[in-house]
Amino acid sequence: MKPINIHNLNKIFDNRFRVGIMSALSVNDKLAFNDLKELLQLTDGNLASHFKTLEDNEYITVKKGFIGRKTNTTYSITKKGKQAFQEHLEALEKIIRQMK
Repeated sequence: MKPINIHNLNKIFDNRFRVGIMSALSVNDKLAFNDLKELLQLTDGNLASHFKTLEDNEYITVKKGFIGRKTNTTYSITKKGKQAFQEHLEALEKIIRQMK
């Protein structure tokens, strides 16, 4: 049996919710906090902690604003984030191809 190279997988994307966030942001220019919360069915605190990890690694950007009197926070994927996520997905695909 041939060894599987898992060293190209990005540790940041070990978490399924971060994969969900990055997947959603990869196909949308930006998404609001509440939209992502509903999409991923997470609590405010749980979602915020995953956003912080992604933001600290410069994979997403945060824009805070207002719609009327209500706060509106939106998230977008960065060029660095898009590249890191794409490389992670390619590494997963390579592992899957090796297993066939």
